[in-house]
Amino acid sequence: MAQLVTLSARCVKVENRRRPFDFSCARAVNPLKPRLRIAFVMKKQQLQLLAKQHGTPLVIVDHDEIRRNYAEFRRHLPQVQCYFAVKANAEPAIVRTLYQAGASFDVASLPEFMLVYENIKKLPAKARQDFIWDKIIYANPIKPRETLCALDRYKPLVTFDNLAELQKIKQYAPHAGVVVRLGVANTGSQCELSNKFGCLPGEAVDLIVAAFKLGLVVECLSFHVGSQCTIFENFVQALNAAAAVMKEARERGHALKILDIGGGFPAPYNKHVRPFGELARVISAEIARLFTKDIQILAEPGRFLVATAATSVARVIGKAIRDGKRCYYIDDSVYHTFSGIIFDHCQYPLSAFKSGKKEVCAVFGQTCDGLDCLSQSELLPDLAIDDLVFAENIGAYGSASATYFNGFPPAKIVHVNQ
Repeated sequence: MAQLVTLSARCVKVENRRRPFDFSCARAVNPLKPRLRIAFVMKKQQLQLLAKQHGTPLVIVDHDEIRRNYAEFRRHLPQVQCYFAVKANAEPAIVRTLYQAGASFDVASLPEFMLVYENIKKLPAKARQDFIWDKIIYANPIKPRETLCALDRYKPLVTFDNLAELQKIKQYAPHAGVVVRLGVANTGSQCELSNKFGCLPGEAVDLIVAAFKLGLVVECLSFHVGSQCTIFENFVQALNAAAAVMKEARERGHALKILDIGGGFPAPYNKHVRPFGELARVISAEIARLFTKDIQILAEPGRFLVATAATSVARVIGKAIRDGKRCYYIDDSVYHTFSGIIFDHCQYPLSAFKSGKKEVCAVFGQTCDGLDCLSQSELLPDLAIDDLVFAENIGAYGSASATYFNGFPPAKIVHVNQ
């Protein structure tokens, strides 16, 4: 897989710290092979072998799939600089693979920033600073002062959406560049974000003006349409709102040259999710219509890059008949790999390695909590104690929010094709 190599660099002067991301200096990404679901790429026998070798519960992360997803994003949106949203899966090996592939990074905490920094800390000082300026954005609009103090030495790009946060940045991270985040419609998205973050369109330019008056440099406008956005109109509305804000800012003497269109790019969890290429065509058409070519476009895909890259394997540890329904208990839970059921509003259908007539059953996790139910309507064959089951497309917001609840540790993670 060819690597995407950026030669862009911000200038040292604070008033013009970022030069345009030069895609002409990047080596082309190889064309995609036909997309394959991970269960067919990694045969059932391989999953069973890994489970036998490492035990269960187990999460297998396929780095070839991560590289394929990154290549697909770049192929369909070649004009957009791709910032991986680290929160989707902060495994150091995943960050390393995407770093090697040429990705940029969206971080939302100091530990996530330092996780990315681990990959660049041995670079020469100028190259390291250029990477921070060009390829990292701190996208959490609310930050404790301790985080801002720690970040200031790195002079990063940080996000805000209100005056109090702006004043806090000025006090504790005066060397940072700033991004104003716009609130946009999140209708129908799996996880809504605009109820928590984003200023009103009518407030945005006033915040931009206030930032410049404080001596800060607003480098970028951003928005987020909500995670797993399958309603493409959300992107259209958001791009139009952003164009209006940037026009007003320009008329008031503050022309912005960078637009961050956030995340929300949907993972193909099921047949109802329209192909990414369709969304990319909509986004590309609106960008071409609304913005001049000198506007740099960034995006923050998270689940799109990693969701399909992981498979969970678990073992049946108990079974019972309750109210006439067969119930299985596995050695994983919604407090662990399947935490996305609770926190991400996502379902992960289970499959069995053995064949046989399937019937509707319930599947519970290993903890003592009644909430720990993976599904009340799973279709599985008759399974025995110690039989294995697996769930695909569990690479985003699963292990990332796993806990040690009830004394059970998170599943072991095994990386393949690194």
